This record gives sequence, C-alpha cells and structure tokens, in this order.
Amino acid sequence: MTAHAFHNPVDIRFGAGALGMLDALVGSRRTVLVTFPEAESLGLVARIRGLLGKRLLAVEDGTEPNPDVVGLGAMYRRFWSDHTACEVIVAAGGGSTLDTAKALMVGTENDTFDTLLDQLKSGASFTPPRVKKLIAVPTTAGTGSEVTPWATIWDRGADMKKYSLHLRETWAESAVIDPELMLSLPASVTLQSGLDALSHALESIWNINANPISDTLAVSAARQMLDTLPRLMQAQDDLTLRSAASQAALKAGLAFSNTKTALAHSISYDMTLRHGLPHGIACSFTLPMVLERATGQRSDRDEVLQAIFPCRLAEAPDHLRRFLEQLQVSTRFDSYGVDDAEAQAMIAHALDGVRGKNFIGALAT
Repeated sequence: MTAHAFHNPVDIRFGAGALGMLDALVGSRRTVLVTFPEAESLGLVARIRGLLGKRLLAVEDGTEPNPDVVGLGAMYRRFWSDHTACEVIVAAGGGSTLDTAKALMVGTENDTFDTLLDQLKSGASFTPPRVKKLIAVPTTAGTGSEVTPWATIWDRGADMKKYSLHLRETWAESAVIDPELMLSLPASVTLQSGLDALSHALESIWNINANPISDTLAVSAARQMLDTLPRLMQAQDDLTLRSAASQAALKAGLAFSNTKTALAHSISYDMTLRHGLPHGIACSFTLPMVLERATGQRSDRDEVLQAIFPCRLAEAPDHLRRFLEQLQVSTRFDSYGVDDAEAQAMIAHALDGVRGKNFIGALAT
C-alpha cells in the first residue's frame, strides 16, 4: 500500500456544553471576540463574557456574510490599531465569521488590509510578520473552517474574484464545537450548513488528493449527514440531531482539510459572485451532476463512493438528486437564472480553476 500523510494540528473539543472549556483554553491571555451582529441578542456574547471576564478586551461583532474586501478593510484597520494587546482571537459564528477572524489574525508590515490583499492577489506564499492565535467556536454545522486553514475573501467590485487565504499560521489553535449553540439556527442556515458539509465530504472523495484517512472520515460524514439532515429539518430543537449534524460536519471538515475541495466548489464561486446564491446551496445543487462525472473515472474512487449510498453507484446521482429536491433544493442551473450556455461555460471555467483541477475527472474532460 502506498504511504499517505494526514495532518491536522487543531485541538478539538466537542459536545454539548463544550463552550465551558473556553475558559481553560484561553488561559490568562488577553482576548478579542469576533462574532456576528445577532450574537448579543442571542446571549452568546454574554456567555463568553461571563467565561472570560476581564480577559475579554473587546467585541468585534460587525462581521458580514461572505466577507468582502471593502468591509474587511475597515475592520482590519480598526483591529490592528485598537487591539494591539490582543493575544488570541475567539471567533464565534458561522463560516463567514471564522473567515473574517482568519483575515484579522494575519498582521502585515504596515497593519493595512491592502497589503494583505496584494499578497493574496500575487498568489505567492508569504510569512506574516505578526499573527494572533485563534480559537474557533462554530455556531453552524457545515463550514468546517474551524479545522481547516482556509478563509474565503470575496471581491464584488470590478475584479469580481474570490481569494483564498491559506497559510501555515491560519490553522486555529483550538476548535470548540458545542451543538447547543446551534439550537437557535434558522431553518435556512441549518439546511445550507448541512449541505455544505455534505459537499465537503463528497468533494474530498472525488479528489486527486484523497487518501484512506480522509476517505474514512468523508464516508462516515456523508452517510451521517444524508441520514440526519432531513430529520433535523423536521425537528430543529432536537439536540441529539444537532449533535449528529455537528459531528458529520466536523468529520467532513477534517477530511477536506487535507484534500481541499473540487469541482462542485469551483462552480459555486461564480454562482455566489454572479448570482448571489448562498454558499451551501451553490456548492451542493451540482453534486448529482458532479457525481455522474466522477463515476467510472477511477475504480478506487467508485469503491469509496459506493460505500455511501444504499443503491448501486450508477443509481446514486438520482438518489442524491431526490435527496436534494425533497429538501426543496433544485438541482437545475435554470432554477437559479443560469441558462444552458452559461452553465456549460461555468463548468468549463470551474474545471480549469485551482479547485476544479482537484477533481478526478478534470484531466479526462
């Protein structure tokens, strides 16, 4: 058997009540909480303030969905101007909050976001001169950002681009995954998060970077989310189901933390940038189509994918299509205002993208 490497440095605390471990994880360090605007009214800020007391220097609650370079620029400037004493960032929220925190934790020579953005645009690797530590507290079950080093930054201006911040320094120090924090999630966010996790699991399998460890995590994650999500949508206050979805999302995050994503995510970037589709829908509505393209490309990948579905692999795309449509998620491009010509151009462009090239069918297309 070929030797494989699997690496993930994040210290993980999981389970109902895990938020209480934040006190010990922070220790004596001075902290800034980065969170979302509704966190105060939901009582999350008060809970974290109660745990950290005077160690909590400030709360930055102006994060936005799919963080854009314009909003990040102002927040970054304020963070590095006002919070020089901060030693660790606690990021409590969904994927956008965690992405924002990862951007804030990376210091530049002149403490400006423009310098960081220029480095991202260049595509060259770099070592930041200053870095804050990060403790990630996800409040959704889907993004996996708490156990990956990536942060997505969007430019909706003239450039219309998506940038990926990915450094050795942007791994979280610890992840605190407490399903109790997810009991108040709206139905739409519950659905989108769960489908994001399902996409992460599948994308890590039809992937040139897959290995037996990522496969084991991904298969378990996909099976668990396929079973859990429909039931969770009918009983969103069920802590057992929230815990199962959180566990599936964590396993999917661990899987793609080593493989990265592939074609479905590559397509999703244009769908979000140009058509405003929420990320969880944008990266999941094409899963049946991508599964059709993946099937038959490599026998070892077929074997892993077959382990997920209760039907023959040839029937799995239709099984997955029915699963999504039962959740009221259309699997058709035209449902999102994209005609066939644009869809084909989008797929071709996605296959040529960095993530698209991870897809096992990319070379054969």
